Amino acid sequence: MRQLPSPRGSVSELLLGALAGRPGELPPVNPERVADPLADEDLNLSLYLCYELHYRGLPGVDDRWEWNPSLLRLRSLLEEQFEEALKDAVPLRKEAVASDQIDVALREIAAQEGASLSSYVRGRATLEQVKEFLVHRSAYQLKEADPHCWAIPRLHGAPKAALVEVEADEYGGGRPDWIHAELFGRAMRALGLDPTYGAYLELIPAVTLATVNQMSLFGLHRRWRGAIVGHLALFEMTSSIPNRRYADGLRRLGFTGDATLFFDEHVEADAVHENLAAVDVAGGLVSQTPALSSSVLWGARTLNFLADRWASHLLDRWAHGKGSLLGDLDPDPGQVAEPAVIT
Repeated sequence: MRQLPSPRGSVSELLLGALAGRPGELPPVNPERVADPLADEDLNLSLYLCYELHYRGLPGVDDRWEWNPSLLRLRSLLEEQFEEALKDAVPLRKEAVASDQIDVALREIAAQEGASLSSYVRGRATLEQVKEFLVHRSAYQLKEADPHCWAIPRLHGAPKAALVEVEADEYGGGRPDWIHAELFGRAMRALGLDPTYGAYLELIPAVTLATVNQMSLFGLHRRWRGAIVGHLALFEMTSSIPNRRYADGLRRLGFTGDATLFFDEHVEADAVHENLAAVDVAGGLVSQTPALSSSVLWGARTLNFLADRWASHLLDRWAHGKGSLLGDLDPDPGQVAEPAVIT
């Protein structure tokens, strides 16, 4: 991230103004209740910025803000609205599911039909739409696996070992050039996009930021260790087929090599990770702590809900001939905008 984004409301304006200075006491603030916390631009940008202090930090911002008590109080108020909205959208039910049946329950969730963005990208998306798709995805993919890694110190025994095995692959198995976040950056570069971490935050809407805030919320709070494990399991279980379609869509547009490597890699890797995450990580955690079965399944269901909402946003905007970002990407005159269509 080269510079801080513009504020999107009173809370992000206050936060960005404070972060530009020395760490100190934030002015008393009680964020007003918003109609839709999962799509509110001000709330989600503010939450994303607070969380980003725990990842790679923010440009020009003193790292001591990360654990500043007044900032954490503000973050807690934002999280409260966000979490309540998740529970309203996807009720947290008490479910006593045996550990050897967790993978079955997760597969039932994975089988639920939603908006198929991957099918659209495979068969119809224009180059400009695919670029927008990559920009949206960059909010998470350029730090792929980082939110789930916060679960590692919260687990022990077999599920911990299985999670480390999954995450080691995400980080390239010791090969820096095969770190999945690096592969995604190479795909962006191949399409003429800026792969710098956080380069497009100014353009990424709340409906996308919410999908990343969800992971950060779950990963940073031990009480949601079941939810972050369920999120990871469903993420891996629903990845292979969509990534094959994304790669096919890029090839339809004439791209190969670095442009498709990230997606092709996930077709193979996530097919292996699927059982590890569902059976060994999620099932193993529930075997140790049966009461967490409800949280595991809720984490998976909320992923489905937010992912479907995000995909529907892109497809709806494109169906009406509009861009899906908060602004236009710089045009690339060297590329052809109208591709062939796969039926």
